[in-house]
Amino acid sequence: MRALGVDVGGTFTDGVLVSGGEVRTAKVLTRARQEESVLAVADALGATDVDRFTHGTTIATNALLEGRGARTAFVATEGFEHLLYLRRQTRAHLYRPCAERPPPLVPLEHCVGVRGRMGPHGELAPLALSSLPEIHPDAEAIAICLLFSFLDPRHEQAVARELRRRHPDAHVVASHEVAPEFREYERASTTAIDAYLGPVLSRYLESLSEGCAASGLREPLVMRSSGGLATLEEAAAHAAFALLSGPAAGVVGTAHIARLAGFENAIAFDMGGTSTDACAIVGGEARREHERTVAGFPVRLPTLAVHTVGAGGGSIVWEDEGGALRVGPESAGADPGPACYGRGGTRPTVTDANLVLGRLPRRLADGVELDEEAAQAALGSLDPEAVVDVVDAEMVRALRVVSVEQGLDPRDFALVAFGGAGPLHACALADELGIGTVLVPASAGVLSALGLVAADERRDSVRSYVMSLRSAGELPREGEADLRYAGQSFELTVPLGPDLEHRFHAAHAARYGYADRARPLELVAVRTAEVRTAPSIEIRGPVVATRGPEALELEGASAWIGDGWSGETDAHATLVLRRSS
Repeated sequence: MRALGVDVGGTFTDGVLVSGGEVRTAKVLTRARQEESVLAVADALGATDVDRFTHGTTIATNALLEGRGARTAFVATEGFEHLLYLRRQTRAHLYRPCAERPPPLVPLEHCVGVRGRMGPHGELAPLALSSLPEIHPDAEAIAICLLFSFLDPRHEQAVARELRRRHPDAHVVASHEVAPEFREYERASTTAIDAYLGPVLSRYLESLSEGCAASGLREPLVMRSSGGLATLEEAAAHAAFALLSGPAAGVVGTAHIARLAGFENAIAFDMGGTSTDACAIVGGEARREHERTVAGFPVRLPTLAVHTVGAGGGSIVWEDEGGALRVGPESAGADPGPACYGRGGTRPTVTDANLVLGRLPRRLADGVELDEEAAQAALGSLDPEAVVDVVDAEMVRALRVVSVEQGLDPRDFALVAFGGAGPLHACALADELGIGTVLVPASAGVLSALGLVAADERRDSVRSYVMSLRSAGELPREGEADLRYAGQSFELTVPLGPDLEHRFHAAHAARYGYADRARPLELVAVRTAEVRTAPSIEIRGPVVATRGPEALELEGASAWIGDGWSGETDAHATLVLRRSS
């Protein structure tokens, strides 16, 4: 099995080729057209003849963050045209009443309604397709979200057919196809995001497909936010499923490396050029969530529970009005990049600080020569130690979000450091959190790409019930159930299987400190997944021993072994560092 994984980051595009137990890696600077970066790294690895090609992309994420999606229209049940604008009644910020939310993705004049009404027990008023207004002619995408379509999608299906007939060139998405779950605003928001991003992602995937065909490379599978894989056709149909494609790949890679090293509990710490991602792996499984907020919008889809902060190696260092030192979220990116890259950048970055402190080699991947004089000039009077302290504090907060704030003790976990800059900061972060073991994979700089190779083909599905548990009938044996006490507003997710009620009461007591075993339970939804296991990967490498303080050059990354830390590589080429004093 020859397997290729390619992950596109903000500064570098990483590639991993696994063949016959050998792991080969490559990194190239990310180009403006991401498909060119993907093909360039595949060419650098000589990976035209592969059995499996998997890909992680930031196209959808960046388009949402930067507001570069398609012109979108929104169709709702008549009387609910303002759904995207009404949102929930909660404030954007608890203690700042003036804090604003991002404007909806669909202008109000492009939000229309259609007559007809579904209720929780069936049709209340027949659908009148003749009442469906004309959609704005500039619309490239159309999102449809009708009441109770998660229980009975007939009205929504009819509207979707009509709109696809009227607008054959538009990308039409219906909510029951994307997020067939209750909670009207969250379902509408998810559908609008899916429609908004669809044309952008499909154009990219079409260009990538054409490039692969011209290069003799097979079409890739695309990483989903849930950690599974989808075909190009599936990814293009529903872009929201690939919203967190890149970060998910790193978590999959972390779980694989931690398992090989003998650790069931681990925290993924991925520090790249633009951002840092963190996620907890508990009992060998990455934590998942069924709803999250991205760019201020709720997305109700299965995702790995990744927390992201705008702090990376290329993050700009600046002083606020009070003279306090700040890092990020603005990044120097790949062009011009940090000042030390010698490509025209003049503003100081975290990478410049690490170079001045002697923690980086003189040459990075893709032939990037580092200029210490340019780094020092950019930093000026700024203390590089202080810069590192500030970015470390930002990343400690991110690691606390996925551990302490979730009721997990970080001292029970190993910290898996990867990304181009992750191993530079890992020992200091472990000291701060009381973590006794740091794992640095041999391919730390390209672990997300390795995660793509190790990823299962996974397709998640959800069925909404919103009824008494005892009336729900027979349930699947595997998967998860969203349950709550009758009358509650929110639910807990519990694994399916025997003694479901008992296990829900135990989970409720663990989360909230009490359980009401006499109170009836309500089944909100059942979540299942179809999984096709990935091929096994063997990782080998040279034996390395180290004792801090020491700078260590790795495959596509650099590590700083802090004072009091030491370790050596294990049988799978992972550097296992432990606090020695």
